Amino acid sequence: MLTIGMLGGMSWESSAHYYRLVNELVRDRLGGLHSARCVLHSVDFAEIESLQSAGEWEQAGRLLGQAAAAVQAAGADLLLLCTNTMHKVADQIQAAVSIPLMHLADTTAEAVTAAGLHTVGLLGTAFTMEQDFYRGRLTRHGLRVIVPEPEDRAEVHRIIYDELCLGEVRETSRQTYQQVIERLVESGAQGVILGCTEIELLISPADSPVPVFPTSRLHVEAAVNAALRNGPHRGVDAAAAHGASR
Repeated sequence: MLTIGMLGGMSWESSAHYYRLVNELVRDRLGGLHSARCVLHSVDFAEIESLQSAGEWEQAGRLLGQAAAAVQAAGADLLLLCTNTMHKVADQIQAAVSIPLMHLADTTAEAVTAAGLHTVGLLGTAFTMEQDFYRGRLTRHGLRVIVPEPEDRAEVHRIIYDELCLGEVRETSRQTYQQVIERLVESGAQGVILGCTEIELLISPADSPVPVFPTSRLHVEAAVNAALRNGPHRGVDAAAAHGASR
């Protein structure tokens, strides 16, 4: 089994979700007392959020690149950046390490296309919904991406930073997201990408009339597939590992 590196803390609420998922999936695949070989480096999100707000993306990329190098030095064989938004600096992070960075937008797009869908709604932070670093990556996979209207985008963003990143999961906010999803479906969305790791703490498949794509779970599934396929347990449940990536 390869060692999965995770660069998290953005926020730690969703990184805890990543850690649980990676261990649950390895246990489910291998059985018994198996758990994942993993390294988690958690940054101070207040520092990163300040750089986001100031538009200091290059500095944020340098900080995360240094953290990624520490993850590699700790023995990681592959790297997950446990946040959608900070994939804006994915190229800087990849340049700082020699192990592969599994791009979250790629694993998500592969799941969407495997489901036979072509038009998806995208929920996430304002950075993710409005800038091209993420939407553009999805469209290069042949997807049409729809984002909410400006007022909805502002509320989706606010709930992420003011509530979910602080561990607050409110029923009123779930209802708000459900209404936003309904409007995306009315605009033609065949499915909805939960393009912020914290959104998975609030929204489940039962909250949407169309399929939802939880990016954290898809990201972790792809990493576990790679870790088991290329490690000493690669012969165990190989067919299931291949199928989950689809």
